[in-house]
Amino acid sequence: MPKAKVNGVEVEFEPGMTVLQVAELAGEEIPRFCYHERLSIAGNCRMCLVEVKPGPPKPQASCALPAAENQEIFTNTPMVKKAREGVMEFLLINHPLDCPICDQGGECDLQDQAMGYGRDDSRYAENKRAVEEKHMGPLIKTVMTRCIQCTRCVRFITEVAGVPEIGLISRGEDVEITTYLGAAVTSELSGNVNDLCPVGALTHRPWAFNYRPWELKKTQSIDVMDALGSAIRVDSRGAQVLRVLPRINDDINEEWLSDKSRYAVDGLSRQRLDRPMVKVGGKLKPATWGEAFAAVAGKIKATSPDRIGVIAGDLQDAESMKAALDLFGGLGVTSLDCRQDGSGLGQGARESWLFNSTIAGIEQADVLLLVGTNPRLEAPVLNARLRRQWLAGKLTIGVIGEQADLTYAYEYLGAGAASLNGLAKSRSRFAEAFKAAANPAVIVGANASAGALKAAAAVAKTYGVVRDGWNGWNVLHSAAARVGGLDLGFVPKAGGKSAADLTAKGGADVLFLLGADELDLSKTDAFVVYLGTHGDAGAHRADVILPGAAYTEKNGLYVNTEGRVQMAERAVFPKGEAREDWAILRALSEHLDAKLPYDSLEQLRAKLFADHPTFGQIDHAPGSIPAGLDLGTIGAGEGGEAPLTSAVKAFHLTNPIARASVTMAECAALASGAARHAAE
Repeated sequence: MPKAKVNGVEVEFEPGMTVLQVAELAGEEIPRFCYHERLSIAGNCRMCLVEVKPGPPKPQASCALPAAENQEIFTNTPMVKKAREGVMEFLLINHPLDCPICDQGGECDLQDQAMGYGRDDSRYAENKRAVEEKHMGPLIKTVMTRCIQCTRCVRFITEVAGVPEIGLISRGEDVEITTYLGAAVTSELSGNVNDLCPVGALTHRPWAFNYRPWELKKTQSIDVMDALGSAIRVDSRGAQVLRVLPRINDDINEEWLSDKSRYAVDGLSRQRLDRPMVKVGGKLKPATWGEAFAAVAGKIKATSPDRIGVIAGDLQDAESMKAALDLFGGLGVTSLDCRQDGSGLGQGARESWLFNSTIAGIEQADVLLLVGTNPRLEAPVLNARLRRQWLAGKLTIGVIGEQADLTYAYEYLGAGAASLNGLAKSRSRFAEAFKAAANPAVIVGANASAGALKAAAAVAKTYGVVRDGWNGWNVLHSAAARVGGLDLGFVPKAGGKSAADLTAKGGADVLFLLGADELDLSKTDAFVVYLGTHGDAGAHRADVILPGAAYTEKNGLYVNTEGRVQMAERAVFPKGEAREDWAILRALSEHLDAKLPYDSLEQLRAKLFADHPTFGQIDHAPGSIPAGLDLGTIGAGEGGEAPLTSAVKAFHLTNPIARASVTMAECAALASGAARHAAE
């Protein structure tokens, strides 16, 4: 490898690296505003100036300068110091003196670098230029007078998000960053531009003037708004969660986060269930825990096990589902289901319902078939990875299902399973590319029927998607609890009923909903027990309500779509009289005379790990295991002619927390308005 010297220290570097990257290899800190590791190089802030020999005797922008063999790089000479001070002085000419009221205060790159690399005074006494504010939607608050035109927001929204709605207008001193035609930004990843902005020109509108960074308690946790399991940091003050920010995890979300994961947190404090309730005379009334348990236990004891059903929701942790399995399984109940959407998954090898290529490993695929899924809505961060590979010319994509704007070009192959059946005989460009692919991959939507799964698996088998060293069979789940539930076997046992059967008229006499809200409960005549967090669909139909803890209020295990077991950490305590879900089930078991054999979360996890060893492999993604998957065993029956659709219809309203969020309601209204306008 080539070598260069940084302040006299010799460093080896890979060909193609820039001077800035080489300097950082040597441990030198280089200030920057426009440069970002995951965006293209702009080279327009000039803060990263260094001195390089051989070369002209002047400071040069290190972010855009290729490193060369035997180069000498100087980052702290008097010339460099004076040049950086001059750049900072220019940047501050028009910057307003509003740090005391700026939401970026305390987390501002401009503040930090002005202290570290700027002058202690300014030679400019002229009036500062003001810039008109822009409207960028309900998530992005603008104070454009602060903008230094680093173009990070423009490059992110164009390159990563794939929705080029922000750009530069005018020239010279009049240049401004704005949205085109003054429209709101519609990307599902738009909140990331607020993180990227180094100066406070773009900040988080939903959180404006609510906190100062140093007031917040920071808790590292896992996101549950989709099935990726993105790494997040939950920031709270007292009993309230005030914001969620992404943490860097290159295996999953890199450093991005979807808008729903980030901004739905105001729903954690709205429409909450904070006390037990029992229906008396047709109306729900507050009750003690003892009264609520007595009502539930009396009904369950008086009901035959084959007339009892348990349905787990999309946000449940593995511990609560394990406790429900142990409790109701011990009572002889066989009708248990974690698949609210009627998915045909859950039988056969574990690899049949996993994202086997892994989230990072999907970048190795060269041809990809999407079946009944819209990754832009179901997993926006994953969709950004696919777009990056497509932009680089490394990925050819075909779609069977709904036609939608995925932010990249694809070949549309049909709407239903019939198109899957005909793909093997097709002579389309995609079919030819799929046949010749070195690493072909299929991504199937989580709500695919058993027939559609069988057709997709047959196509995957025909094209050799599973082969030595590569497993391209992938299921993209949209529910954080789904893989954990399937791993636990939270599906109907012999003679048991599915979620659809249980919610039909006469399907059950007692229906226990474990945070299940994505169901049509209008036809059921069962006695409904709802254990959950919000006054959503399940609580509206409930005869007894047992208030549980949200994902920020308990320690829990979640398994993401690739089979990676992750730990969510408690940031605040449950609201009011609410308790952790597993603890409620443990207390209920005593009233049912079927006491569960654990008294603490540690004991419950020990039993979970003993009964299901995969849950003990924390932060391990199984990856490509071709030997464990026989594609011929996936699915059953015929796919039929029905169009395949995405599991997510309204991105901002997919769960009780999001539906309780005022911010998500504003975003949903904006999205539906944009959809109507596009249709017209």
